[in-house]
Amino acid sequence: MGMVSENPFSFSSRSPTPKLCSSFTTRIFSDVAGDITIVVDGESFLLHKFPLVSRSGKIRKMVADAKDSTAKLELLNIPGGPLAFELAMKFCYGINFEITTANVAHLRCAAEYLEMTEDYRDENLIVRTETYLDEVVVQSLEKSVEVLSTCETLPSIAEEVGIPSRCVEAIAMNACKEQLVSGLSMLNCDGESTELKSACLEWWVEDLSLLRIDYYQRVICAMTRLGVRPDSIFASLMHFAQASLKGIGKCQTWNPGKLKLNTGMAEHDQKTVVEALVSLMPTEKSCSVPLSFMFGMLRMAIMVDATIACRLELERRIAFRLEMVSLDDLLIPSIQAGGSLYDVDTVHRILVNFLQRIEEEEESEDCGYESEGLGSPSHDSLLKVGRLIDTYLAEIAPDPYLSLQKFIAMIEILPDYARVIDDGLYRAVDIYLKVHSMLTEQECKKLCKFIDCQKLSQEACNHAAQSDRLPVQMTVRVLYFEQLRLKNALSGSSGDGLLSQRISSGVPSAAMSPRDNYASLRRENRELKLEISRMRVRLSELEKEQLFMKQGMMDKTGNGKTFLTSLSKGIGRIGIFSGQAGGKPKKSGRKSRGSEGKTGRSRRYSVS
Repeated sequence: MGMVSENPFSFSSRSPTPKLCSSFTTRIFSDVAGDITIVVDGESFLLHKFPLVSRSGKIRKMVADAKDSTAKLELLNIPGGPLAFELAMKFCYGINFEITTANVAHLRCAAEYLEMTEDYRDENLIVRTETYLDEVVVQSLEKSVEVLSTCETLPSIAEEVGIPSRCVEAIAMNACKEQLVSGLSMLNCDGESTELKSACLEWWVEDLSLLRIDYYQRVICAMTRLGVRPDSIFASLMHFAQASLKGIGKCQTWNPGKLKLNTGMAEHDQKTVVEALVSLMPTEKSCSVPLSFMFGMLRMAIMVDATIACRLELERRIAFRLEMVSLDDLLIPSIQAGGSLYDVDTVHRILVNFLQRIEEEEESEDCGYESEGLGSPSHDSLLKVGRLIDTYLAEIAPDPYLSLQKFIAMIEILPDYARVIDDGLYRAVDIYLKVHSMLTEQECKKLCKFIDCQKLSQEACNHAAQSDRLPVQMTVRVLYFEQLRLKNALSGSSGDGLLSQRISSGVPSAAMSPRDNYASLRRENRELKLEISRMRVRLSELEKEQLFMKQGMMDKTGNGKTFLTSLSKGIGRIGIFSGQAGGKPKKSGRKSRGSEGKTGRSRRYSVS
């Protein structure tokens, strides 16, 4: 028993303390006459009835209804069990104990069950516990979290008395206050490190991870409603996921194949956690969620078989920033037995969502196709994703269980203008043909038709011309376009005829509707940008070839620089000698003769 303290919620004796007798199975508070036996969940309490009936309306009614004064009274399903009942009895007897965050919820529910209201005694247990909740618990975020976590073991009576609701609102309100205080502290600690600031601003993140998922969900919803910063909410979500889903820990940062279910939590519970966390994520515009976390949640959602809506939401969020994704993120292992090694279907759906976003962004531009420009964000994102998907195709191509239909579906979903050059696509197809050597010639033709021979570099064309895995038709096409490219290079043409032919086919006619006219102009603009990108790539290749040719010529001549220098010096000497013979001296000779003539005239005048 605790000693009497100055704490207003520490209760001291206000009546004679009954003799305390203990045994293996019972705790008995005894006094003189008028004893009563109360059974709570198998434990018997022999108590003096008068302190109990003076404060508990339920026990008073049970004693009044009992036919035999010596009969046992059984209390069924009392909140908090025997421990809470024992604290309530101590309150009735005036035995010292203290209300704390660990027992206030149980005491409040037990007092409600025992009907310890003001109708029977002033300052009864309900009032004392309510005072503690209002004056101590709701004023502190930390204490509110502690009390809310104790409500997890209580029955529905806790909701009836409103303890979880008050704790949830108190947590959200105190988080808002902390947010205001932290905003002021950031103005005063500009020189401090980022780690120190984040530790000061989000100290309550770890506390919230102690809550059960349903209470945690209510807290986050209340925080969102009251205006807590989205980045703080996301930091809490991330910490809760790392604490609850053991496959998403800091030591296993989204490595494929290393995600494991938490053995201490049932798979159904982890499924509930994943779905709840996804539903609580802030919007894309309000908070930038790390893609590594998104992919980790997606892998976990696949493992626990989360709902389709949950997985689609994660895929949509990833597609919103697909151009920032790395190759390792896309390599999602497949959990289906007997299937491919990687989950290609999920990546395909992500790519579909990305293309839909690009199309919506293009349609939302009111200024027409002229506003897009060559370096528009949507076009740059599409080119980045095109390179990423080509690398992804090359990575999954060695999978012997990858079907041709899935491989082709990943190729054909990207539009033609998403690839400036097809070297990456050609490499992926070549790897696939090498591993899947049992493909028929018709299947090889079906796969190779997606490669545009005009978009292959010189190196890729050389490799394709010598490859025995490609169909004969494609090899012929490669050789034909290579000769055409060589012819254009020799004639000084850059394929302008082919470009003008392509563009002329897309010129809108007068019979088109304005909508079709606009779509045709957009297609023409895309073709122009694609051709310009190709010309830039080809120009860079020509510059490299020219540099190599110059370097080769310099290497072949050996001391070419010395030879040219000596040759120029020799020519300079020849020029100097010839200049002295018939150059400037001639002019000076004329001047001298002129001067001699003048002298001669002066002499003749003087003679005469």
